[in-house]
Amino acid sequence: MVPGETAVDRLIRLARPDVGAEEAAAVAEVLESGQLTMGPKVAELEGELARACGVEHALAVSSGTAALHLALLALGIGEGDEVLVPAYTFPATANTVLFCGARPVLVDVDPETFNVDPEAARAAATPRTKAVIAVHLFGRPARIEELPDVPVLEDAAGALGARRRGRPCGGLGTVGCLSFHPRKIVTTGEGGAVTTNDAELADRVRRLRNHGWVELGTMPMPGLNYRLADILCAVGIPQLRRLDELLEARARLAASYAERLRGLVELPTVDQGDAHGWQAYVVALDRRDEELAALRAAGIEAQIGTFALHRLDPYRDQGPFPGAEAAADRALALPFHSRLTESDLDRVAEVLTKVVSN
Repeated sequence: MVPGETAVDRLIRLARPDVGAEEAAAVAEVLESGQLTMGPKVAELEGELARACGVEHALAVSSGTAALHLALLALGIGEGDEVLVPAYTFPATANTVLFCGARPVLVDVDPETFNVDPEAARAAATPRTKAVIAVHLFGRPARIEELPDVPVLEDAAGALGARRRGRPCGGLGTVGCLSFHPRKIVTTGEGGAVTTNDAELADRVRRLRNHGWVELGTMPMPGLNYRLADILCAVGIPQLRRLDELLEARARLAASYAERLRGLVELPTVDQGDAHGWQAYVVALDRRDEELAALRAAGIEAQIGTFALHRLDPYRDQGPFPGAEAAADRALALPFHSRLTESDLDRVAEVLTKVVSN
């Protein structure tokens, strides 16, 4: 806090990456080496990711969206195919299916978990269904073992470190996709990764992310430039090495929120035996838009949870999805990062209490 600033004057940010001197030193090391891309930091990051997700292969790519696109391409998804997608998720989950030439078939979600409803997914499956994308939304593991018997692509963009029945997310399905956007627990600024135990699938992703090259001059298939630069990998490596520490800090923050908000709003939960990834702290309540406006007016950054896809133009031909609509209308993302203080949490709770009580 600067001299003369009061607690009320201070903006409470929605998110803030947990980076510092160690990350700066790692970036400086890459700059000094002169090898800013296609160097050793990519393999180093991938090794840490493979260990964190309990898989044989992790392939660093330029974004979480790139990870989804490459995973779908590597699975052979294309024209005439259908892919089941939760109706409540960030649009990239469905957009990448469209860009493969396939049809995203929206499936309703459970408004309490925000994740895909397995019964609805099973009902939506047809002979043309070639995959289902299970989103571990906001870090809560999805019930992927209850999904239709087709390849499961985990959209684990916000679930690095989360666990389903003791097993790490990103290693539960045929293939997993991660994001390292600044709102994620580990960030590289922009970036992502594809994770899998399938060596052939990993090899296809490896080629597709680098123009299709097997080696320079040998290109059996066309590809894209979805590589992640060493300078960005260097930012993520120190955070990955303290992933458990970062998760513990977020779990403590979530518990502190729960102490203040229990009985006031619907709190995020997790199935028994699972571990939440705490990418975001998203509550549910009526009059969400009033609460959002009040928080922002008080200098507190907050946001909606995410989007009901059938309310967006490319997907308006599908629906209705009452679970997705309820989630979209009631979900509220609160400030959630390691620099929040007890007084910050008190301010958030005070504003929420005032609007709910009126």
